[in-house]
Amino acid sequence: MKVRYSYLPQQFEEAEDLWKNLKAFVKTGDFTLGEPLKEFEKKFAQLIGTRYAIGVNSGTDAIKLALRAKGVVPGDEVITTANTFIATVGAIAELGAIPVFVDCDDTFCMNTDFLEEAITEKTGAILPVHFTGYMTDMRKLMPIAERHNIPVVEDACQSILGSIEGKNAGTWGNAGAFSLHPLKNLNVWSDGGLIVTDEPELANELSLLRNHGLVDRDTVSILGYNSRLDTFQAVVGNWLIPETHNIANKRIENASYLDENLSKIKGITIPPRPNGFKIVYHLYIVFAEDRDKLLENCIKEGIEAKIHYPLPIYRQKALSYLGYKEGDFPVSDAHTEKIITFPCDQHLEKKHLDHIIETVKIFYK
Repeated sequence: MKVRYSYLPQQFEEAEDLWKNLKAFVKTGDFTLGEPLKEFEKKFAQLIGTRYAIGVNSGTDAIKLALRAKGVVPGDEVITTANTFIATVGAIAELGAIPVFVDCDDTFCMNTDFLEEAITEKTGAILPVHFTGYMTDMRKLMPIAERHNIPVVEDACQSILGSIEGKNAGTWGNAGAFSLHPLKNLNVWSDGGLIVTDEPELANELSLLRNHGLVDRDTVSILGYNSRLDTFQAVVGNWLIPETHNIANKRIENASYLDENLSKIKGITIPPRPNGFKIVYHLYIVFAEDRDKLLENCIKEGIEAKIHYPLPIYRQKALSYLGYKEGDFPVSDAHTEKIITFPCDQHLEKKHLDHIIETVKIFYK
């Protein structure tokens, strides 16, 4: 039995009404910052629970523009987590800022107990990453940031509708960055992103930054970027956004089923599931003994398991200029030896989950 990783063919299998919407949209010629984009931004802000949502061309740019709008300049330090996707760190570097890493804990997010010691007079922002569908413990992070008067931009690209005690990812700091990449829980047909905030001045500056700094066709108030969310993609977003809660809930249901059964297998350890945290499982990751052989066996049995990631971002060659060395962040290092990602998306059936469970069970016998 094949248990595939990408669910895109199933997600858009029955989309005749979407095709009708797209055909109608093409006839309008309203392609740049058009009405469907404004509609999507309004719906997204309502979904997350903020006053504003600003569409940009990727989750990477959502991080970058939010950091710049909060005053990050070349030479500033931006504190983030030692294990994340390259886009988090790339956004920092594109601004000429310096990534400063903090180790994670077993939720794969920043261990906020180590945050304060990473703060210096050069710290321009804190960038927690809500990795895999978990959330950084913002209850601990925000008082530290407020005490030091440091802006907070949340990388919520993998955690749409994740929450702590009912407060959504992206609503704790000054701004939250989201991705609409095709493999995200809420996705479009190409790259796309949004920034959410409750701050009107920040929302206004972000709207300028994404569109070359243009106030109108002939007036440029600041130097910005060409980073608009394509209106065509907003049409797709408007079609799918009503399903976002259902998508999250089905992933949670699938993860709970996997947790219940995999936890009984000697050789598998389930990560902590903290009380009050809504984990939305963009990725379903567990710790596994003899991980590499298990991965090989799963692939042999048709299960598209993966590793996120086999090398922590701080040890990547591209970041060697920062001077970090193996062992600087021992928890992130240890995770790379044991983590394995299993498919968990909303389109999987019970038979697919059972195949994962049975394959793992047989492997450890």
